[in-house]
Amino acid sequence: MIYLDNAATTKPYKESLEIFNKINAERYFNPSASYSVGFDLYKDIENVKKDFISFLDGEENDKIVFTSGATESNNLAIFGSSFNKQKKYLFSMGEHPSVYNCACELKNKGYNVDFIPLQRNGEIDYAIFEQMCNEEVCFISVMFVNNETGAINNLQKISEIISQNTNSCVFHVDAVQGFGKINFSVSDCNINLCSISAHKIGGIKGVGALYISNKTRLKNVNFGGNQEYGLRSGTVNAAAIFSFYEAAKISLNNLKNNLLYVQDLKTYLIKNLETKLDNYVKVVSSLDSSPYITSLIFSGNRGETIMRYLSSKEIMISTGSACSSSKVGNRIIESMGYDKNKVMGAIRVSFSPLTTKEEIDKFISAILEYKEKINT
Repeated sequence: MIYLDNAATTKPYKESLEIFNKINAERYFNPSASYSVGFDLYKDIENVKKDFISFLDGEENDKIVFTSGATESNNLAIFGSSFNKQKKYLFSMGEHPSVYNCACELKNKGYNVDFIPLQRNGEIDYAIFEQMCNEEVCFISVMFVNNETGAINNLQKISEIISQNTNSCVFHVDAVQGFGKINFSVSDCNINLCSISAHKIGGIKGVGALYISNKTRLKNVNFGGNQEYGLRSGTVNAAAIFSFYEAAKISLNNLKNNLLYVQDLKTYLIKNLETKLDNYVKVVSSLDSSPYITSLIFSGNRGETIMRYLSSKEIMISTGSACSSSKVGNRIIESMGYDKNKVMGAIRVSFSPLTTKEEIDKFISAILEYKEKINT
């Protein structure tokens, strides 16, 4: 099998799986328990939180709340910040469904919600964003790396626009496709809330985290035993947390080398597509987008048909976010100005450090076979 859908999920590191099993077998205690082994586990988790804050380049008094994944982190960030219906809440049109649908829900509940348009390259339109920013805005959510196209939003530029035009505005970043892959700093970019996830970087599914700066007020959206600063009640999943920690360490230690390697893969893919398929394919992802994600449009085709054909050849790609795979079209690529009929032919190819050039060659060969088949 050739797996080219790493933006959806990645193969877990062996070390990440091993620590998950080890904690479940040997330290299965409840970290909220008052007996010694439970308290020792709690202290170790608190130390892991400090390291995650350091990974994100946060400050000493900042917080980490571990969640079940990015969707829960995004929900907590958005609904936990929804204090005032008189203020304005801004979201980019490029957001993942777990942010975009929260924004739509806020709007349905009577909140003042507006969406920041995208440029042709998939980044937000900074000039229009600056016009939208004013003292009425209390919350802004813009993702770091787009999960469909790999477009990288300039977080520092966004932060500067926010500080110059708003007053006490909360800045939330969904950094799921960036954390462990591309360097960024929550402190340098004045990020208040930041969502990350384990299974995008070689960790297991079912665990993520929300970074919360020390100056950010957040309300809880679920109720129970008051764990995680009262923001996320429920028994803490220690094994998953330590597994996430292991994956984060491995990814961050290899970030630079992995980035260079995957950049070479992306360049190789695009060069070969342009040489062998010429006008048959349109590369949506810009050259300065994340090397981990490449979005392609095959005009006159349906992405789903291409995906199924490749699957029959044991090559796994996607037509976009797995969280919106049942939807028709592609909201994000359409927001970049592409015709809806052409967008129907969009697919996404996403890499990991395990991907090889030989696998890319086989992918291109399969696309060529598909082209010949439908044209006969």
